[in-house]
Amino acid sequence: MASEKLTTTAGAPVPDNQNSVTAGPRGPILMQDYQLIEKLAHQNRERIPERVVHAKGWGAFGTLTVTHDISKYTRASVFSKMGKKTDLLIRFSTVAGELGAADAERDVRGFSIKFYTEEGNWDLVGNNTPVFFIRDPLKFPDFIHTQKRHPRTNMRSPTAMWDFWSLSPESLHQVTILFSDRGLPVAPQYMNGYGSHTYSFWNKTGERYWVKFHFKTMQGHRHYTNREASKVIGRSRESYQEELFGAIERGDFPRWRMQVQIMPEVEAEKTPYNPFDLTKVWPHKDYPPIDVGILELNRNPDNYFAQIEMAAFSPSNVVPGIGHSPDKMLQARIFSYPDAHRYRLGTHYEALPVNAPKCPVHTYHKDGAMRFFPNMPNPDAYYEPNSFNGPVQDPSALEPPIRISGYGTRFNHYEGNDDYGQVRALFLLFDQGQRQRLCSNIAEAMIGIPQEIIERQLGHLQKVHPDYASGVRQALARLAEENAAAPSVAAE
Repeated sequence: MASEKLTTTAGAPVPDNQNSVTAGPRGPILMQDYQLIEKLAHQNRERIPERVVHAKGWGAFGTLTVTHDISKYTRASVFSKMGKKTDLLIRFSTVAGELGAADAERDVRGFSIKFYTEEGNWDLVGNNTPVFFIRDPLKFPDFIHTQKRHPRTNMRSPTAMWDFWSLSPESLHQVTILFSDRGLPVAPQYMNGYGSHTYSFWNKTGERYWVKFHFKTMQGHRHYTNREASKVIGRSRESYQEELFGAIERGDFPRWRMQVQIMPEVEAEKTPYNPFDLTKVWPHKDYPPIDVGILELNRNPDNYFAQIEMAAFSPSNVVPGIGHSPDKMLQARIFSYPDAHRYRLGTHYEALPVNAPKCPVHTYHKDGAMRFFPNMPNPDAYYEPNSFNGPVQDPSALEPPIRISGYGTRFNHYEGNDDYGQVRALFLLFDQGQRQRLCSNIAEAMIGIPQEIIERQLGHLQKVHPDYASGVRQALARLAEENAAAPSVAAE
């Protein structure tokens, strides 16, 4: 079979791709060598800005198959009938690491899903944990600064991390999960996913329900210890990519059981905790998870850059029957995610093939960089309202109003919040071995930070449970003894 003929980006055939055009056998190169200039100029522009957070990621395509009827809670077409399949894309990621970071580092993992529904794309942008470090978006840039490089040393700073966490007791829940066994999964298919935020469903009669999304791994949980992860990183910095890509290529398709927790709208005023607080979970005894369907990944991307690196997820992408909530972190992400995509990918990022909906799209957005798709059929209908049969609004998709008390007020996010109770309940679920590893992991992460920050953090742990604080204190003492007994490089 004959090979395709190599061309320039303009389609002209390339006669020689081995030798540049020169004035003589020894040079110099001529400016008229447009093929050379095209190749070099394109190479200079092959990279785009990496994500500020969630830079390192892995992903694949698959389907959601509905197995249980939840249509009484939502009119969303994705859940309209049993057995229905919806195409999707998932991107997993680490939060703090840069694009070249090792996969097997202890970190929160992103778990973002793009559902290509017939009513538009629905993006569920979550993590592998049901909570987060903070509950107010005003603190988010500061938190992320602590996870990135110190401006003077250009190194990651444990002092900055623990200083921020010790001054932000709402972080305890997430910190405890992060340093537990589940804080270091072996690969994406061995961890749960969560929508994390509180979202909402609304049905055909306009009734609203608050909802939490869960994706429970069907491969079982597998995790590394810190020691095991160090060995893995010494062998490969791409262990997650190897595991996920290899499993799908072998036909060993990863699967998750999708579940939802449902809370009637009026009950949000009665819970002893704020159901819109991202640092809290809803107790399963009060709101038991309901099975929805099976999520399966069964196709690797053909081009990682085009289909995973340029994939853009945003909680602003909802469809009729699915809405938002007063969750302050969610409200901020509705703005910040698409704003980041427009900066990183460009004005028309949602027209890129991986982000484009599979249903018809009709907007009046105009022009801008990389406007590569055609006008609507009638070129006179480029504004709204118009008299030229252009697209019109659809009142049937109108979302019912959300009941919010105290709207527009700046509330002190510490007042009336118990930042210790749910952490205590989690700590008491751990067996002795899990508690020991948790305390050891925290102690190892505290090495070298100022003692006053350690004591401040231990004070919070004491409020969770005395065994939590004493366990970390004992682990710190063991590490200090081991470091003192270890021979120094100078002595050798």
